[in-house]
Amino acid sequence: METIPPHVFVIFGATGDLAKRKLFPGLLRLHREGLLPEFAVVGSGRHSPGTDEEFRAKLGLADEPGWAEFAQRVTFQTSSAEDGADLAEVVARKRKELGEDSRTLLYLSVPPGTMQPMVAMLGHTGLAQDARLVLEKPFGSDLGSARELNAALHEVFDEDDLFRIDHFLGKEAVQNILVFRFANGLLEPVWRQGHIAYVQIDVPEEIGIEGRASFMEATGTFRDMVSTHLCQLLGFLALEPPTEISAEALRAEKLKLYRSLRPLDPGKVVFGQYEGYRDEEGVADDSDVETFVALEARVDNWRWKGVPFYLRTGKAMAQSRRVITVGFTEPPLSMFPGEVAGCPSELVFELTEEPQLALRIRAKVPGPTMEIGSARMDLDFGEAFEGSRPLEAYERLLLDVLRGDQTLFSGAAEIERLWEVCEPVLADRPAPHPYAKGGWGPQEALDLPGELGWRVQRG
Repeated sequence: METIPPHVFVIFGATGDLAKRKLFPGLLRLHREGLLPEFAVVGSGRHSPGTDEEFRAKLGLADEPGWAEFAQRVTFQTSSAEDGADLAEVVARKRKELGEDSRTLLYLSVPPGTMQPMVAMLGHTGLAQDARLVLEKPFGSDLGSARELNAALHEVFDEDDLFRIDHFLGKEAVQNILVFRFANGLLEPVWRQGHIAYVQIDVPEEIGIEGRASFMEATGTFRDMVSTHLCQLLGFLALEPPTEISAEALRAEKLKLYRSLRPLDPGKVVFGQYEGYRDEEGVADDSDVETFVALEARVDNWRWKGVPFYLRTGKAMAQSRRVITVGFTEPPLSMFPGEVAGCPSELVFELTEEPQLALRIRAKVPGPTMEIGSARMDLDFGEAFEGSRPLEAYERLLLDVLRGDQTLFSGAAEIERLWEVCEPVLADRPAPHPYAKGGWGPQEALDLPGELGWRVQRG
């Protein structure tokens, strides 16, 4: 940690849900593990939560080990896009206390509409000096607004100091996709059309909108999830081998892949809205906002030509899962007598905090006849690497920001290209189909992958 200078963490939106659930607990755990340099934390927002002591109490971490020491470094200072002078003074004082080599890490956890004026404030108050800026998604609401936001950011920050965060990429399981693809000679030769028949990226959620009506009404699930999380997962799955695992090399390959990603066809996109959504507090009585999206995507390059990528996500569904399924092509089966049971061979990535990998294959059922059944081989990372403790996604990504490592963050060109891919759907939005809470979405979405259906539902 001697290579990382002292830091002042400034968290905008410090009284919000993300800060309480992820950011402050993540910083506390990193401090407890000895992974932070010398630091101070300044929470900020439009409205004061009271004294520093009252703010610390509202974070709900008093029973966590190490909190008493950590809490002494946590303060709060109000600020807004119109007035950041007092905050700038506090940060300057904290940096002086930490030493001449100190830096600032700014974390913008604010509504998308306030991001540009907040960035302007960071520039004219001097808060951006020697600072890195972390931005939460969505990065704009369409191609035009993304370009405007990037232009505004580049007036104040160098691209090297911008960290557009997507917490899915901080998950151990997602990073393992790269290792499985490129560190195992068994997989890379068959990771292409001719061997792979389809890919599914499935992220259903049991929860509804959880009191976030204003965000959902303004953003919708397509903007919230597809142009960010799901397309980033697709990028890791489908990119060409980089020369090295570095920010420059990975970004170059992801951008090449996204340029090969065919603009989405609205006729292959299904929107849904769960029954009862319009009864949620803060939702318009005639809202046509989608709480569910399923779609088919295509990559027009030599590796993936003809392979469909099926993406699905939604609220108020039967299970909360994060699953990637890679389905392999069927071999000739006429050599076997009778019916051959089971689905084609599938490699299944479970993107949980304790990731698992499963290979579903056909095998002979023990017995006197040649009966073929479906079997499963599992890799449990907790058992395979006993004693290791993975970092939670936000912990890993915050640590990478301190290191200045952009490997798991998105660049401006990637963001803008993904909005280009999504533009046809934004211009010609499908009407949302109703679906029952606790189900799997509209029938039109269930039919999208064909007779095999969605693997998550097959179990």
